[in-house]
Amino acid sequence: MKTYLRILSYARPFSRFAPIYILYAFLSIVFGLLNFTLLKPLFDVIFEQVDPQSFEKFREMPPFSLTIEYFTTLFYNRFLSVQDAYGKMGTLIFVCIIIVISVFLSNLFTYLSGVVLAKVRAVVIKGMRMDIFEKVSRLHIGFFSNERKGDLMSKMTNDVQEVENTIVQSLRVVFREPATIILYFAVLFFMSVKLTLFTILIIPISGAIIGGITKRLKRRAVQSQESLGRIVNILDETLGGMRVVKAFNAERFVRGKFDSETEYYSKVNVSMARKNELASPISQFLGVTVVAGILVYGGSLVLSGESNLGASDFITYIIIFTQVLNPAKEISRAMSSIQRGIASAERIFEVIDTPSKISSPSSPKPLHSFENKIEFQKVSFAYQDNLVLQDIDFSLEKGKTIALVGPSGGGKSTLADLVPRFYDPTSGKILLDGTDLRDFSTSDLRSLMGIVTQESILFNDTVFNNIAFGIEGATEAQVMEAAKIANAHGFISQLENGYQTNIGDRGSKLSGGQRQRLSIARAVLKNPPILILDEATSALDSESELLVQEALTKLMTNRTTLVIAHRLSTIQHADEILVVEKGKIVQRGSHAQLMAVEGLYQKLSSIQSV
Repeated sequence: MKTYLRILSYARPFSRFAPIYILYAFLSIVFGLLNFTLLKPLFDVIFEQVDPQSFEKFREMPPFSLTIEYFTTLFYNRFLSVQDAYGKMGTLIFVCIIIVISVFLSNLFTYLSGVVLAKVRAVVIKGMRMDIFEKVSRLHIGFFSNERKGDLMSKMTNDVQEVENTIVQSLRVVFREPATIILYFAVLFFMSVKLTLFTILIIPISGAIIGGITKRLKRRAVQSQESLGRIVNILDETLGGMRVVKAFNAERFVRGKFDSETEYYSKVNVSMARKNELASPISQFLGVTVVAGILVYGGSLVLSGESNLGASDFITYIIIFTQVLNPAKEISRAMSSIQRGIASAERIFEVIDTPSKISSPSSPKPLHSFENKIEFQKVSFAYQDNLVLQDIDFSLEKGKTIALVGPSGGGKSTLADLVPRFYDPTSGKILLDGTDLRDFSTSDLRSLMGIVTQESILFNDTVFNNIAFGIEGATEAQVMEAAKIANAHGFISQLENGYQTNIGDRGSKLSGGQRQRLSIARAVLKNPPILILDEATSALDSESELLVQEALTKLMTNRTTLVIAHRLSTIQHADEILVVEKGKIVQRGSHAQLMAVEGLYQKLSSIQSV
């Protein structure tokens, strides 16, 4: 129930929907009930089931009041007037016309209430989608290292869709059907207290049986959504790595993996279907059984004269009671499907409730510019229990370039990730102009930095939008100038639609060097005072590397730069080179100084020069 109410909280302020919905639903139920209560006078008068003299009391209208008695008298008063004027056939037509009008109004208000719930559904689902997307976009980088991307995508798409299809769609059942049952039972009590008490004693038996079925559904629903997440993950990995799959003749392997997971998903869903489909026939069977019981018990009361119901009253009673079974069956069906929605919602809220390890302080210090230096003081960092960096000390002064070199897995990228606060140090401090990075808002801090990584992160959009990514109001002239500095304007101009050319998924229509130059152009347009380059040329061929390196040199001019380099030839101009091995700085100095002494840097240089 707690999860269900939390879902509804996305419709706040619900007060703008609730009053009009309650009004429409109430009127729909009232007019629907009126359709069946009109059967009694039809039986009584037209088919002469009672003495006409008993209706004489309705010829005088009492003063207006909002009571059942007043509206009953009003109806019979008009009913008798029509009968006097047009006879039984005219009365039959009169009652049928009222029934048609009542049915029309009932369906009209059902439609209007459905429209209101459609608005609620739209608001709830939009709010939930935006909430989980915003949360995921704000979570720390480490979260995505531990979570499967496919499972996250499944939660943001399939789970949200499941909530919409089950829980939000069931709002009508949850709010309208109980009200229908209550109003119908109020009429049934009005007709016969004794017989209605008998029915109330029987109905909970069917509710208990159906409740037992729905409890088993939730566990299966969780397994189903988790399996679907794994299927999405397999698809994402296979499609993204299709070249590797084909190169290693691994089609059979991935097919087997996919087949195994889809087989499990099928079995879980068949099991869910068995339980889900069981609810409706059981409720229908139990409903008919209850009606049969009422026919036997109520019929015996009417035949023996122990009940105040006449034959027409009893028939009307049975007809009205059968209409209670439909909303009861809808509730049982909804309770079954709601379990699937609850399971999906809990998976969604699991992400939404995940605390981000990186957050801005409640009262961040203002940060508008970089004036002096970035300073690492005894910085250590660990992924869970795995110590990656230990006691890192160095200063990067404004306008200077520091290069990080060393064997793979030594901690270079992690060290660079600490500067824009993708992670926070486990111990020690990183200062910017004397202030701890954690005292600034992350948005202010990152606005001062441009990052170019080994992998060019591009989007399925135009060249223009990829270069201007995250920069509002960028003009074509500014984008073009940035592209020229990044040595990208030449190849962009030769594209089919120039800067308005769509570059495909992750820039698939471009070469590696072209993609990298677009990434550099993006950093140029941002014009950050601090630059972080993470092996930006290591994946390129010699010709592309030359063009990209030239673009990087232009980009680094008059900027404070932290460079992670694989090829030592690209960082010989650095003001200081830090050699990082096993999470520690083992050597430091200029290229000339490091080459002059025996050590790891000299060893790496000699290997690359072979």
